[in-house]
Amino acid sequence: MITAWPLLCFGVGLLCWPEIPGRLQPPSRFRINARTVPALARRWRWLLPTLIALPLIGMGGAVATVLVTIAFRQEWGSRRETARALARAQRTSTVLRTMVAELRAGAHPIHAAEAAADAVPELAGELRNLTTAARLDGALESAVLPELATAWTLARRHGLPMADVLDAARRDVDATTTFARRLHAKMAGPRMSATVLTGLPPLCLLLGQAIGADPLRVLTRTLLGQGFLIVGAALLWAGTAWSRTLTTRTAPR
Repeated sequence: MITAWPLLCFGVGLLCWPEIPGRLQPPSRFRINARTVPALARRWRWLLPTLIALPLIGMGGAVATVLVTIAFRQEWGSRRETARALARAQRTSTVLRTMVAELRAGAHPIHAAEAAADAVPELAGELRNLTTAARLDGALESAVLPELATAWTLARRHGLPMADVLDAARRDVDATTTFARRLHAKMAGPRMSATVLTGLPPLCLLLGQAIGADPLRVLTRTLLGQGFLIVGAALLWAGTAWSRTLTTRTAPR
């Protein structure tokens, strides 16, 4: 009888793949990067539940597991992206506020950017790139700090007071972030309702199993049940995607 243990052990082995010490690695032309296997394992480890489900609950259960896993990954990724966007906006505001304070104290814009790099180490590299471009009188471009790059370019091109331009950019970032945080907080209730509704079908299955109705046997041992599994998982995924679309358009861009 095929069980999930060999597949589970194989997946765990990939996740625990050790890094080969440099002195034991073959020459570069024959060498495969020792980080390639664990990197691929981390990238594809979300398929591990599907590999386990395939021999246990059939092809329909495996497809349903893929859909549920995708829904979970998308939901988790969306929440992480929202948190990262709010954190980026907060760091941008801190950079602009620090530079405005330094400029109004009489510092040169390059020195003000260096002070901001000390205040926000996460953006130190990007700020150093901007200061290098400013020293060389090059184009100021930044994908991480577009507000600073745009305001700095505007002030330099038209001779505007740089402190005032950066302060206006900082107020705009603060207003956008505040609005996003308030809207995100107001959407907490609908997000929780969507989470509860998403968890009701699995809970009902467990309750049916507990009272002896044995719905798992129908879903895993019959062709109709396999189809129900796929349709139900697809509806769960569609529901989470739709609720996420309605409730997560709150992060600052």
